[in-house]
Amino acid sequence: MTPAEHTAAAVSARLASGELTAVELSQFYLDRIAKLNPQLNAVIALAPAALAEARASDQRRAAGQLLGPLDGVPVLIKDNIEAVGLPGTAGSRVLRDSPPVADAPLVQRLRAAGLVVLGASNLSEWANFRSTASTSGWSAVGGQTRNPHEPSRNTSGSSSGSAAAIAAGLAPLAIGTETDGSIVSPAGVCGIVGFKPTLGRLPGAGIVPISSRQDTAGPMARTVADAAALFAVLTGEPVSADPVSLAGRRVSVWRPDQLPAEVAALLDAVQALLAEAGAVPVPVSGASSGPFDDAEFEALLAEFAVELPAYLAARPGPHPHTWPELLAFNRADEVELSRFSDEIFQRCPDALAAGGIESEAYRAARASCDAGAAEALAKVLGDCEVAIAPTNAPAWTIDYGTEDDYRVLTSSLCAVTGSPSVSLPAGSASGLPLGISVLGRRGQDEQVLAFAAALEKLLPAPVFPLD
Repeated sequence: MTPAEHTAAAVSARLASGELTAVELSQFYLDRIAKLNPQLNAVIALAPAALAEARASDQRRAAGQLLGPLDGVPVLIKDNIEAVGLPGTAGSRVLRDSPPVADAPLVQRLRAAGLVVLGASNLSEWANFRSTASTSGWSAVGGQTRNPHEPSRNTSGSSSGSAAAIAAGLAPLAIGTETDGSIVSPAGVCGIVGFKPTLGRLPGAGIVPISSRQDTAGPMARTVADAAALFAVLTGEPVSADPVSLAGRRVSVWRPDQLPAEVAALLDAVQALLAEAGAVPVPVSGASSGPFDDAEFEALLAEFAVELPAYLAARPGPHPHTWPELLAFNRADEVELSRFSDEIFQRCPDALAAGGIESEAYRAARASCDAGAAEALAKVLGDCEVAIAPTNAPAWTIDYGTEDDYRVLTSSLCAVTGSPSVSLPAGSASGLPLGISVLGRRGQDEQVLAFAAALEKLLPAPVFPLD
């Protein structure tokens, strides 16, 4: 397949024309995973029923009974989402012996629309909320996910495997999850499209939690149109994301402080493209990019301390589910602490003892970060419908002795306020992808996607190195 043929739209067209069967398409991606995944660790497990699901799709097509426009298209699911036949480990060996017994509602919607669940993607273990010194993309179950553009470089996190798989052409579609940056940052670093929808737009049941105040799943793909099509399946509702007209449209251009030179140059170039297309760029600077006086982390810590044990206690299986049991498991296991520690886990018993989400300290932290993010997002958007901002700096070298190098991180405003954002590939520096994010107000998912679709037409075609 050529790079363009790894899109959901392209493979759907080939299925419709009879050029490919769903079985042939799924087998193509299974073979590609077998070839490329050993060097990338993007896929943590394959679904044993994938080819049977593809065969059922072919039978529906022959009978004229397709379940939707993506019937027969393969999709990968981040391994913190429950799906029957997949491990659902969140990357931790804690859950190796407790596979999901039911599909998460999101997965039910995928199957109901006829998509072929191909497998589970690797992730930063526990969605990157185990250590403040973690290396994104590493899990005790799946090992280290590597960037397809340069395997010595990181994929960012926590939807590391989903982003790397799309960039490497291991599937046309994938599902990620985000608490703060975990969809858009890997998308930017790997040079793909990642969409974080409005909080609550998609069901959150059956997903290993950090915080119900910020967690959401979202689509990852090579094009905005593909992401929108997958979003429509996940919502169970029609989604209109046709490109908007840019002529005369005011667009906020947010320039956070201390941007690396190559990122600032990219933002300048995108602003110029918008102006050439007839849009009216409105420069904004000085808004906080977060975290908001560390209040966000303190709020997430209390929410995680309560929500993860509750989730684990409700999930069938022999796994530990209290904080003492989880901490003991990590210390007894030969792999879990082999790369970095679990100091966030270590703080959770104290967070619970202090009252968890019932404590005044928690309420103050949550109120502070919510207010800070809302104020910053309002400043960034001003009187514009959407804003653009850089998503990421070039991917950093994988190094277990240092923390992740998030020199550019603009996800917190939308993450904390529950507002939609989408990152799309916009260029590169030294051969490594740079992304541009489109930010909007809560509930304006379609507007954000429609603007991103228009912006996508102005940007250089992304490079997918393994095609």
